[in-house]
Amino acid sequence: MGRRDAAPYSSPVNSSPVIERARELLRTVYGYPGFRGRQEDVVRTVTEGRDALVLMPTGGGKSLCYQLPALLRDGVGVVVSPLIALMQDQVAALRQLGVRASFLNSSLPPREQAEVIGDLAAGRLDLLYLAPERLLQDETLELLGTVRLALIAIDEAHCVSQWGHDFRQDYLGLHVLNERFPGVPRIALTATADARTREEIVGRLRLPRAARFVSGFDRPNIRYAVHAKADAGRQLVDFLEARRGCAGIVYAMTRRRVEDTARMLAERGFDALPYHAGLPSDVRARHQERFLREDGVVMVATIAFGMGIDKPDVRFVAHIDLPKSVESYYQETGRAGRDDEPADAWMIYGLQDVVRLAQMVEQSEADDARKRIERVRLDALLGWCEITECRRRALLQYFGDDLPEDCGNCDICLEPPRTWDGTVEAQKLLSCVYRTGQRFGAGHVIDVLRGKETEKVLARRHERLSTFGIGTDFADTQWRSIVRQLIVQGYLRSDPERFGALSLTRKSRPLLRGDERILLREDASPKRPAKVTRKPDYDLGPEDLPLWEALRARRQELAAAADVPPYVVFHDTTLREMVRVKPASTQELLALHGVGEAKLERYGAAFLEVLADFRAGGGEESVQDLTGG
Repeated sequence: MGRRDAAPYSSPVNSSPVIERARELLRTVYGYPGFRGRQEDVVRTVTEGRDALVLMPTGGGKSLCYQLPALLRDGVGVVVSPLIALMQDQVAALRQLGVRASFLNSSLPPREQAEVIGDLAAGRLDLLYLAPERLLQDETLELLGTVRLALIAIDEAHCVSQWGHDFRQDYLGLHVLNERFPGVPRIALTATADARTREEIVGRLRLPRAARFVSGFDRPNIRYAVHAKADAGRQLVDFLEARRGCAGIVYAMTRRRVEDTARMLAERGFDALPYHAGLPSDVRARHQERFLREDGVVMVATIAFGMGIDKPDVRFVAHIDLPKSVESYYQETGRAGRDDEPADAWMIYGLQDVVRLAQMVEQSEADDARKRIERVRLDALLGWCEITECRRRALLQYFGDDLPEDCGNCDICLEPPRTWDGTVEAQKLLSCVYRTGQRFGAGHVIDVLRGKETEKVLARRHERLSTFGIGTDFADTQWRSIVRQLIVQGYLRSDPERFGALSLTRKSRPLLRGDERILLREDASPKRPAKVTRKPDYDLGPEDLPLWEALRARRQELAAAADVPPYVVFHDTTLREMVRVKPASTQELLALHGVGEAKLERYGAAFLEVLADFRAGGGEESVQDLTGG
């Protein structure tokens, strides 16, 4: 794609023709009519030779932000990726587009590794994917020093954060790239990084002058719903019944729960498979392959599954146990609806989840500082579960993002929960936090409220406070729920650096003075989920379904022949455009979203043949021929 010269590094490119060329490649290679969000700004920045930190939600098009500059600049773009499966998937998709991409990892036999190294040395690659541990080997660094580098992209950059939810030790060594390859632009990309994590990324990767592109965290196509756990198996089946035939992921906390749940779903007719780190590697690989390549597979998994899964038509992510934190939840649910079509993030939780996660924190080998942060994150997640206002707004606020109005697409907006006037109880709690000096965590404050003469209370003479014993009519668990709700609504702050000490915020003052009232969430019995009315083919009429199924069957056939997942051939979005537009020529097909020149040449005739059969009146016969009916 790019020109290959002998000089080790490339020089900046003039920005005006750069964007015109980028738009041309976007259309001819990827089949996209234009950039989304901040993509164009990122592409310009990196192509001009500057560093960048990019935060975009899952499905927001992060990969284009380094793929296009790699095609526009001289040399090869090196992509640091944490998972073999992710590398394989992205390389397969790029090759379908006509992009010269390869990866180097332990899955390749020595002969194939030698071929990739030969292509790299000869300038026959546009993009090379490497795991961080492979990249940091001396021989790899030396090899890269002999070729022209267009850029270095560090994907899943939040893995560098030691305080993050997905820390990878090997990412800590990536700062050497700044020293070994001066002048080569670096771009760090992630979908999950709050302000603290973003600062850690910049510091650890030594990107002090990186331009920052924070596109927001909102995924408006995802419907969020959280329910109290009663009968987890029945609740899950009720949720899935209306989604039979849809691909999805069900997350569970333990390996045993994964296997039991997958077995239960299979017995009820779902195409459900287990996935966890305790399964043999060949079984995990086989199950992941089926999930990626077949329609309607439900993967029941621990958090060992999911990172780097680019399957666009995942219609739901369900949690039957609490995840560890809001960050983990956001990343896991972000695997749904990457195609921007309607998707569901559904979760049930109970007290046993809270106890188990708290025990896991306490029993871990982490130091005290890390444990404090994990406790605070768990409390933040629990508080989010219990809120009474728009769930999406609170989720976005956690990441420092604002939604100007309620979303209308979460369980709370659609079915507001029962609430109670908690003003007096909130005032008691806030007063106790203030009178104890804003130096203690929830446990001690609640002990004072409930009049417990513990050693800690007596040592600090807090039994003499006016707030001592004024909360005896509520149990510990009820006060903790109030604490969590006050934190998530912004009336209290919990400081992980001070052992989770609670402190008042400016927002708490009018509540304490009695100038405003507060409604708190009331515990409610779980309801059977309403039947879903949103289907993957929701915008197609009955008369369109035969053509839709025929195009899907042809796609499956072509994908099997190319040994790639069906969505690598074309996304569902592109097939639906074919159904609506019914192109009759290669030019009309090329005008559709997701159809670039390489895919037109590779697959255009096969899909035009199906479309021609339907125009000729042979639609039903074509469906039968293509599906084996």
